[in-house]
Amino acid sequence: MKIIIIEDEKPAARLLKRRVDKLGFEVTEMLHSVEESVAWLQENSAPDLIFLDIQLSDGLSFEIFNQVEISSAIIFTTAYDEYVLKAFKLNSIDYLLKPVDEEELKFALEKFEKQFQSSQTSIDIDSIKKLFSTSKTQDFKERYSIKIGNSIKIIETENIECFFSENKASFIHTKENKNYLVDYSLEKIEEQLDPKKFFRINRSQIIRIDSIKEITVYSNSRLKIILQTYNESELIVSREKVTDFKKWLEK
Repeated sequence: MKIIIIEDEKPAARLLKRRVDKLGFEVTEMLHSVEESVAWLQENSAPDLIFLDIQLSDGLSFEIFNQVEISSAIIFTTAYDEYVLKAFKLNSIDYLLKPVDEEELKFALEKFEKQFQSSQTSIDIDSIKKLFSTSKTQDFKERYSIKIGNSIKIIETENIECFFSENKASFIHTKENKNYLVDYSLEKIEEQLDPKKFFRINRSQIIRIDSIKEITVYSNSRLKIILQTYNESELIVSREKVTDFKKWLEK
């Protein structure tokens, strides 16, 4: 397994190397600028994993991707969270804020190791699924009927910002910033929705992709979501769902 670090601050690079080595992984190279990294990557075979600082001495590390095609897995390390969405569009395993927490580093490396091992013996599951799939297109729920007193209100799915559960009840939150009690469990609602548009970020919340206003890095390798109007409670992508959430963003 080949691991390199791209970090312009040499003391920080050495500290990260020691921590990675301590966790049983070996760093084979440390690079310190966009120019140096491009030259090295052009002359050497791609590493399995890159620890990549975003702001280097001669520019943003994203510039490296404009000059070299990189297939390596990446763990971003940075003092800023403003580039998190752009990082997710690349081959990122995780996004660690400086100073890097040892537990989060360990978690990120374990996540990489699992993906690395599975890739060595990977089976094209999507191709197998296609062999057994039928031509019938799945129908997703387009609207919900909500009883309000003696009246029934129709809410179009495209007008829903998110679903959430509270006190064992499920609610719809609309783009008009209103909440409605709905007579389904979140498990059932998840089955009814188009997975390209909705994602269950944790046990109690399902969000719609076009309602996302901002994504920021949260503690313990989780993510915090801010929607256009929802403010009932924090929207946190659980650790075990972060990888799938990143893939969902790119669909």
